[in-house]
Order: sequence, then C-alpha cells, then structure tokens
Amino acid sequence: MAVATAVPLLVSPTPATAAPEPAAPEPAAAAAVSCGGPLTFGAVEECPAIVGGQEHVFTVTTTVDHDTLVTKLTRGDGTFARGYVTDSADESVCSINIDAGECQLGPAGTYTVTVRLPHPTGSGNYTLSVQSTRTPGGCQDLPAAFFSFASPGVGATLSAGAAADCYRFDQPTDSVLYLRDMDSPGDLQGQVLDAGHEKLCHIQYIDYCKLTGPGPYRLLLFEYYGTEAAYTLRMPRLSQATGCPALPLASFGDPGTAVGGATVHRPGEVACHAVEASSTDPVVVRLDPFNAQFLRWSLYDSAGDEVCESYANARHCPIPSTGAYTLLVRNPHSFIDPSTYQVAVANIGGTTGCAPPADTSWTPDALQVHQTSPVQTDCQQFHGDAGDRMVVYRAPESYNYVRTWLLDPAGTPVCTEYTGDETGCVLPATGTYRVISHLTEWRTGSTDLMYLMQIRRLSDAVGCPTVTLGAYNAVPAGSPAGVRCRSLEVPAAGTYRVTASNTANERLYPIVYDADGLRVCSEVRCEFPAAGTYTLVLDGNTTQVVDNDYLYAATLLPWTPASCPQASVTGWQDDPEVGTFQGVGQHDCRQLSSPDGSRVVAMLPGNATTASSPEMTVVDSTGSALCDGWELREPGCVLTGSAPYSVVLAPANGAVASPYRLTFARVTGPPTCPTLVAGSTGSTVTTGPDRFVACFSIPAGDHAAQESLTWTRTSGTGRARLRVYDGDGVQVCASGLYAVTRTINCTLPTGPLTVLLQADALDATYRVTR
Repeated sequence: MAVATAVPLLVSPTPATAAPEPAAPEPAAAAAVSCGGPLTFGAVEECPAIVGGQEHVFTVTTTVDHDTLVTKLTRGDGTFARGYVTDSADESVCSINIDAGECQLGPAGTYTVTVRLPHPTGSGNYTLSVQSTRTPGGCQDLPAAFFSFASPGVGATLSAGAAADCYRFDQPTDSVLYLRDMDSPGDLQGQVLDAGHEKLCHIQYIDYCKLTGPGPYRLLLFEYYGTEAAYTLRMPRLSQATGCPALPLASFGDPGTAVGGATVHRPGEVACHAVEASSTDPVVVRLDPFNAQFLRWSLYDSAGDEVCESYANARHCPIPSTGAYTLLVRNPHSFIDPSTYQVAVANIGGTTGCAPPADTSWTPDALQVHQTSPVQTDCQQFHGDAGDRMVVYRAPESYNYVRTWLLDPAGTPVCTEYTGDETGCVLPATGTYRVISHLTEWRTGSTDLMYLMQIRRLSDAVGCPTVTLGAYNAVPAGSPAGVRCRSLEVPAAGTYRVTASNTANERLYPIVYDADGLRVCSEVRCEFPAAGTYTLVLDGNTTQVVDNDYLYAATLLPWTPASCPQASVTGWQDDPEVGTFQGVGQHDCRQLSSPDGSRVVAMLPGNATTASSPEMTVVDSTGSALCDGWELREPGCVLTGSAPYSVVLAPANGAVASPYRLTFARVTGPPTCPTLVAGSTGSTVTTGPDRFVACFSIPAGDHAAQESLTWTRTSGTGRARLRVYDGDGVQVCASGLYAVTRTINCTLPTGPLTVLLQADALDATYRVTR
C-alpha cells in the first residue's frame, strides 16, 4: 500500500498568480476603511475595503521559535490584496498571497502583517486569517472511538475565510488512517503533523495517512479558497481496524450465512467487513452486483497494508499470513447513486464444497452447475498430468457470462496470460486441479441459475469418434452423432478437405489440433504435416458448450479429387450433370476435359432454387483453387494451371438430400453451335428439364458493331436470359434478369461470337432473333 508522505501544503488547481484581477474603481469612488490590529490564531478578520495606496497593519505573536503559519487571504471583490510579513527588525519574512498559504517564522515574538493593493489605485475587500501549526488555537480533541469504522465522524462547518480548523488526537505510531471517507464539498485540504511538528500527510486526493512520527498528532483542515464548508470528518484506523462487522470465510458452493452487505450512499463512502484467516489459503472476493454499480473493494492486513484489490486480484487474492484482515467496499465515483451490495469471501485453497473430480475425456455429457446465491463461487476438480493441454468450455443457461479460472494443486492460478491463437492451458505439474467458476450477473428474484461446463483434455484427446478418409461422390461413412470432437485418421502428410455439418446440413466451423493440442488449421483446407491422429473440435469459442445431444458429421477428403466422372463442356447439346447429395457432408466432383487456357461457364436452370444450387470450386491437378462458384457461373473460369481440372460440388448451406442439375459450356475456341442468322426469322429452340441451355454462333464478319438480340417464349412456361461471348470467351453482352421476352442492345467486337440462352428447366419453345 502506498502511504502518503509530507508534501508542500499548497496544492491548487487554480494558482493565485493565474487569477485575473478585476477592474477596480477609482480611489475616490470608495470610502476609506481602517483595518488592522492583533491577529488571533484561528480567528477571521474582515475588511470591507482597502483603497488606493492604503496599508492595513496587523500583528501576530507566536510564543515558540520557528513557528509555521497557515494563512488565508481571500480574493474578495475588486482588486486582490496581498500581505507582507516582517519581523521586529522590519526584515521581510514572507508574503501572503490570496487563497491558502503558509509562512515560516523565525524566533518567537511579534510579527507585522501589512496588507496593501499591488498598485496605489483601485479598491477591494478581503478577509485575513492565520493559524499556528505549533500552538494552534481552538483545537478539538478526537477521542479513540472516533477512529472506529463504526464512528459517525465529527460534523463541523469551516467558517468562510478561516485559515484552518484544528483537531488533536493520539494513536499508536505507524497507525494507518483511511482518509477517503470524508464527506465534504469544495476544495477541502489539510495536513497531519506529529509531536515534532513534522508534516506526515497532506490531505488531498490521497487514501491513507501513516503516522510514522511520534504522537500526539494534530490535523489542520482548511478550504483552499476560503469558502465556507460544512463537512463530516472521518478518519477510521485501517491498521488494527475496529467497528467492522465480522464476515466469515465461505466455502465453495452456496455461502449460506457467510454473506455480508451494506449500502454505500454517497461518492467516496466506504463500508468495511472484518475477515479472519485461519490459514494462508488464497481467497476470492465475490461482490454482487458484479461491476454493475462500479463499486471497488480492497483487502488490508492488520498493519493497514493492501493485500489485494478489485482489478488486479479479481480471480485470486493471496493471504500472506493468518490473522485479521479488513475488507473495504467503496464507491469511488461522483456520479453513482446509492449502491446496495452483497459480498462473500470464499476460501479457495481447499476442496470443501468442490465437486468430485470430472472425467476429462470427451465422451461425458456437459457438467451442469447450479448457482443459488449471487455471491457463490463454484469449484470443479479434475486430475491432470504435467504437459496436458486442457480446455474449459462454459456457457450460461440464459443470457449471462460465466467466469472461470484454473488453480493448480497448490491453489495458484495458472494460464492467466493471453496465448494468442493457441487454445487451452498446459498444466505445469501432475495433480488435482480445480476450475473455479461463477456467473457474473444475478437477476433479481432468481433462486437457481444454471450453466454448463466441459473440462476436456485437448492433447491426446480420448473419447472422440473416429473419422477415416472418405471419397467424393459418396455419402460419408457413419451417420451424424454427438460428442464435440472427432479423431481424424490422416493416412499421409498432405492437404485435405475437412468439413463438418449438422443434421440440417448447415456448415459448421471446426478447428483441428495435433496430438499436443496445438492448432493445425481452422478452414476447409487443412495441411497436415504428417500421418497420424488429429482432433477436430466444433467451435473453438470457449464460451460455447456443444453438448452430446448436438448431432453432426465430419468429412475428411483428399483436397484434390480423384476418379471424378467426366463432364461435357458442350452441355447445350448433351445431357446435364445430375446428382443428389444423399447424406450430410457429401461432396461430389466432375472433371472438365477442356485444354489449358479454356474458359468454361457453368449454368444452372433459371428456376433452380437455393437448395438445388450447389456450391462449386474449380481446382487443378495440384489442388490449386482457380475459381469459386460465382466466377464459374458468371464471367466463366479460365483453366490456367495443371490439367486435369475438376469441379468440386458441395450442397448449399442448410440443404438436405438436395438434387442438382447443371451444364458446362466452353466459350473459347471456334464456335461449334448452330448459326444464329440475322433477320426476323431467327432460330427456334425447345427447352425442358434436360435441355435448359441453347447455344448459337455468329461467324466473324457476319455481324455489325451494334446489334439488337431478342428472345421470345412462343409456347410453354418459364423464362430465359441471354449472354454473348467473344472468341476469347469474354462476356461482352448479357441480359441479367430472366424474362419471357426481351430485347437487348449489344456492342459487339470483331471476330466470332457465341450466344447462350439459359432458360428454366421447363417445357417451352423460344425464338431468338438478331
């Protein structure tokens, strides 16, 4: 605990020298007033006016050598006055500026104080007061009971312009007084002096004063600017504190009667609790409401030294020795309404109230923890070996936050630092560990709030269903099952496709770890450094619990497909590619037989639903991804890489047992489609479930730079769209939306062109003209 030491008396946010002097009236406008005479320690001399070159002469007598005066010269109205102190030889001793100050005197005797304006013009008024630090006047004795936390304090009013109120008291040397509990407005300050007149503490913006010098002691209290101030003086003794209600240590679980509480009414007010530690086991302080009303707590030993506090020791408060401790709860802010709280201090060094050791394999259902008190602290034991990487998942039953931390066998928190991308905590030693936990919010009227917890060993994980290498165009082995993890049996080093989907075929985002519990990958593409067993875990977020009733399937596939059926790239004349994703996690593939540099477009029926629109990725023989589904469907995918090229198809997110049909068309190279002749006759095509794309060619030199293309449905149902590609396969004109009939105006480049009509997979006929 930092203890205040003696500092200069004057500490002000507005120094006197910085204050502007108001305009003063002419001397003739003010009546001369004669002020002066002897000054009595603690009394206030009021002077209604000082005009022009007037000098008001006062005297002050001290009976001791080297006395220090606390001075107060108020600002008043008009021009600010200033005082000058001289000794019996008329030698200058010090100046008295406006507001609070002090003046160091020499030998005992009478000193002269001359007050005048800084210039022989203008006028003003002022008050003057002095107080001796060695022989102060009007001192009030503070009894021993005043230093109890149960004391109501001493109420008083500091008169306007008074130099200082004086209090006299005695306490054991090295006592620590708590100063933050004073109830006072304005800029109330003070100084504590020991029996040798040494300053021990300057009272302003400090929490404590340690009485390092001999007693008895004096407190001189003043308002810096001389404003009248009603205050309540409180200085409870923090060392060997008295007046605090006893707060027994609680064990894990519901603390029962080991709960304290109070209401902190005003800013700065403090409440205290007496805590007796019969061992050096660490404790945790639980305050409700948790951070909701911005209360702060600190724990002090019998010497008044701070042992721990809210921010640095929210998880763990070490107890250095057995004996008495004082817990202070205070409102440190100026904007908080009265706050009523409950508090419990739980001994977390032992296992009383702690749940039996948990199974750290992945098979058991999540633990259910019941919290029946707002200041309850829970404990769950488990056995761990040195080097184990453990992870704790937790989640509340309803909106809340579960706070957890881990204690080693000695009761010391471990893994308290952020570890970046790595998950879990590596145990430093073998033994029984404890997970300490509690809910941070407690709703009024609650009697039993529940949260879930999973304590799992991530390294050499046990209890995860096994997943072996699967194949494309086949349902993954095994049906969806529970358990948050899967053991992936990877046959060789390389790149693999790793996915997970629930029973609704909604895509999940697992993380894969190696045998040491270190992250390998968290995306679909996963590079395994060696053959072996790896662990897939759903949702790396430790504030989520995925229990065994949540069913899902995991898939392990080679990243580069093999044995894929060959797909036609003249799908406008051949049967479409048709398939169905029969099971959760299934992936299909098709091989494209186009040469390097070709541009291929994938087309779905215009009336394809989201469920019947598979996600697609084009890869080359090395597994390098060339295009995603949008690129393949719209501008087309240029096959630049290493042949053969494959399209990997996956079901749309959330689509179960979804059928699909699509065609591929190569739009580079000499067009092989029927010619679309110019004129109103045009060409007629028939569409249906297996013919939803029609292709036309326009030879080079047989078209203008600007042409209109029209399609019209002449029978049946459905709609269509039109796209035009140049000889390099670049789309140069497109209709965008599907329509029954429409005309588009195209700017056409020189060279041959390919025109694709993409329709609904419905029986219909269309006429296309240009």
